[in-house]
Amino acid sequence: PHRTELYEDAPSACWPIVYSPDYNITFMGLEKLHPFDAGKWGKVINFLKEEKLIADDLIVQAREATDEDLLVVHTRRYLNKLKWSFVVATITEIPPVAFLPNFVVQRKVLKPLRTQTGGTIMAGKLAVDRGWAINVGGGFHHCSSDKGGGFCAYADITLAIKFLFERVQGVSKATIIDLDAHQGNGHERDFMDDHRVYIMDVYNRYIYPGDGFAKRAIKRKVELEWGTEDTEYLQKVHTHVEGALNELRPDVIVYNAGTDILDGDPLGGLAISPQGIVKRDEVVFKAARSRRIPILMVTSGGYQKRTARIIADSILNLHNLGLIDKELATSGAGNPKVEQMIRDSEKDLNNLS
Repeated sequence: PHRTELYEDAPSACWPIVYSPDYNITFMGLEKLHPFDAGKWGKVINFLKEEKLIADDLIVQAREATDEDLLVVHTRRYLNKLKWSFVVATITEIPPVAFLPNFVVQRKVLKPLRTQTGGTIMAGKLAVDRGWAINVGGGFHHCSSDKGGGFCAYADITLAIKFLFERVQGVSKATIIDLDAHQGNGHERDFMDDHRVYIMDVYNRYIYPGDGFAKRAIKRKVELEWGTEDTEYLQKVHTHVEGALNELRPDVIVYNAGTDILDGDPLGGLAISPQGIVKRDEVVFKAARSRRIPILMVTSGGYQKRTARIIADSILNLHNLGLIDKELATSGAGNPKVEQMIRDSEKDLNNLS
């Protein structure tokens, strides 16, 4: 495989939390034309700093994925298409981008997305090294090797998994747990006939992208109705995450933790509370940590101003519960506090049902 800076070792003093100020999309207010909070990622980091969980020098600095990195999955033809501003306008759903010179589009829109993509690839290796990792951005699950859409210009989930398969000894099976409100048709198309990748997808069946072809790649498909609420949702997530990991034990889990399931999201159409999102992430991390399976979390969709606070609260909750920890990270999940907590939470969830 080609040499990549993305796989250089991160300082062991760092948390396996990946971020760069370059994630944030800001130009002349155009980002406000999309329901997306284009500064969401920086806000998550600021909340974590305020809570004294992290400091700038304790997080892993994401680096931009190069063309050579992207070509591990993407076709040259697709990358060339992104040199047309109108193509990028269509993918990002920000129409005025079509009228900007492409060098501006590259710098102000695509570079942030390439940096988040680099972050996901880096976090994949960190997760395997440390037991867990969180990319504060990424989760572009509508992009496949030769087609972008739905704000997703690069297939970071596919890339992270292919990098692990090609470069990391002992990683030959992966499970994607996609809990964004939308169907993850990008990675589904990329891994359509790949038996090494098990895909679980829980989504609103009535919204974008409704990609029937891609659905054939889903091993565990949970289609939700409009307005699904916490109790039913958490019940389904718990049952199916457990079922998926019992059916196939992967070497790594990629968890697409979209917050667009939040009640009131203009695009998601579901009705999950902020507490429900925090609980959901806890359910997934408990399932991974109790089985000692490395987990990589990406933040994906979430289109309301309050989502940054919820993502930060969820990360703080995972830390308070001992599911993510700088020390624990290096020693695997055999932590008695964690084992006890997992037993307790299973009781709680059984009571839910």
